[in-house]
Amino acid sequence: MRIKEIVDIINGKVVCGKEWVDTEVQKGFASDLMSDVLTLDTDNILLITGLANLQAIRTAEMSDIKCIIFARNKKVSREMIELAAENQMVLIECACSVFKTAGELYKAGIKPVF
Repeated sequence: MRIKEIVDIINGKVVCGKEWVDTEVQKGFASDLMSDVLTLDTDNILLITGLANLQAIRTAEMSDIKCIIFARNKKVSREMIELAAENQMVLIECACSVFKTAGELYKAGIKPVF
């Protein structure tokens, strides 16, 4: 599924990386524990989190994750946007809970990592 379709499904707002919304994503992972994210070994994955800080961006960079959804109406900072842009990441803000966001994407066909 393309990121632009994901944005529509969750009624999200792309705050960084509009030029990469045609990228395909096959799997999703939801976590606020970045140590759990670092254990992932898969491609074409998106991260759903409520942790809106630079650590989330740096963790995604190390895990080769190109799309992060910030749930629970969390707002990203300018520093987060700058770092994400350097790494060609798409950042999406979403008003829904992590649970609802993950559920809607699962219903739409995004597969879990495990």
